[in-house]
Amino acid sequence: MLESYLPVLVFIAVGLCFGIGLMGIGWFVAPNRPDSQKNSPYECGFEAFEDARIQFDVRYYLVAILFIIFDLEIAFLFPWAVVFKTLGWSAIGAMGLFLLLLTVGFIYEWKKGALEWE
Repeated sequence: MLESYLPVLVFIAVGLCFGIGLMGIGWFVAPNRPDSQKNSPYECGFEAFEDARIQFDVRYYLVAILFIIFDLEIAFLFPWAVVFKTLGWSAIGAMGLFLLLLTVGFIYEWKKGALEWE
């Protein structure tokens, strides 16, 4: 049984050796000449206006969650709709549960005011 996993293990080992080898070659060959210009923080080609560790408004995260909700819904609904006629009741129930969870997330977003633009 272990011999069926041997190609996968060989593939992982070759991939790791290849990746680590190339990174090692780059680390040894690349020039290392740091100066104040290279080490200075920049934003769009000029100095930053303020500290990068500022606190973001929670609406930023709510909009991100809203995007994920609709993106996931579309990503899962298209393939499901293509094979809809061949699906059984368990698949229809699973998609119903999935849509219910997305609807709960959407209602949460609505109640938090993420859909209100100022």
